[in-house]
Amino acid sequence: MLKKFKVWYKNVFGSRRELVREEAMDVKNHRVEIRDTTYFVAKALFTDIPEMIDIERAVYAGKAPWDATAFANELRREKDRLYLVIRKNDRLLAFIGSTFDERTRDAHITNIAVLPDYQSRGLGRFLMGIMIKKARHLNYKTVSLEVRVSNKNAQKLYRDLDFEQTGIKRGYYFGDHEDAADMVLYLKDNEADATVATEKDE
Repeated sequence: MLKKFKVWYKNVFGSRRELVREEAMDVKNHRVEIRDTTYFVAKALFTDIPEMIDIERAVYAGKAPWDATAFANELRREKDRLYLVIRKNDRLLAFIGSTFDERTRDAHITNIAVLPDYQSRGLGRFLMGIMIKKARHLNYKTVSLEVRVSNKNAQKLYRDLDFEQTGIKRGYYFGDHEDAADMVLYLKDNEADATVATEKDE
C-alpha cells in the first residue's frame, strides 16, 4: 500500500514539480526598461557564445575564464541551467548563468559579466534579480555564488541584494589563483520580490 502511495505521490506531485521547473526555466524574449533605457533580454543561444567570451575578455583583462566548449556544455543542460543575455542595438552587453539544484534547493550563479562601458547602469542587478525571482518561484532555500576578493564593486552589489559572505575559497580562480569569497542569499518564505525593472513583454 505504501509503495503504491509513493508511486501515486511521485506521479502527481513529481509531474507538477516538473511543470513548475519548466515554467521557471522558460524565458521569452522581451524588452525591459532599466533606468529609463530599453534593452532586450533573451535566453542565451549557442550563437551568443563568441560575444559572451568577448565580454569575459573585456572584463578580465584580455583573459576568458570560460571557453566556448564550457559555455556550450552549460547551454545544452536546459533542465537545470539558465543563461540569459542582455542586448541593445543587437550588441550583447551582459550575461548571467545559474545552476538550479533540486536536491540542495540552491540556485548557484555560475557566471555574470557586464561590459565595462555598461557597468553601474543596473544591468547586473537586473540579471541577479531575475535569478533570485526564479529561485523563489521554485521555493529554493538559497542563491549562492563566488566572487573575487578583489572585486569590491560586485561584493557591494551582492550585499545590497542581502547576500552574506559565508567563507573563502583559497586559490579558487584559474590562472592567478586569487581567493574567492563565498556569498549566499538566504531566501525567506513568502518574501516579496524586489522590483528591479519594468518589463514590457514582446
